[in-house]
Amino acid sequence: MEHRIRNIMAKVFEIPEVQIKEDASAHSIPTWDSLRHLDLVLALESEFRIKIEDEEIPTLINYPIIVSTIKAHLE
Repeated sequence: MEHRIRNIMAKVFEIPEVQIKEDASAHSIPTWDSLRHLDLVLALESEFRIKIEDEEIPTLINYPIIVSTIKAHLE
C-alpha cells in the first residue's frame, strides 16, 4: 500500500518516487500546491476506492498522515 501511495504522490507532484520519503510534506515538495493537493486526494480515492471526507482533505499535509488516513479508510 505504501508503495502505491508513493507512486501516486510522485505522479501527481511530477517528481521521482525516490523523493517521496517518510518526511515528505507540502513544505518539502515544491510542486505541492492547492490544486495538486486536490489532484492527490482524487487520485488516492480512485486508487483505493475510498471517499475521503471534506474535513479530512486539509489534514493530508504529509506522507505519514496520508498513509494513516488511507489505512483507516481500508479497515
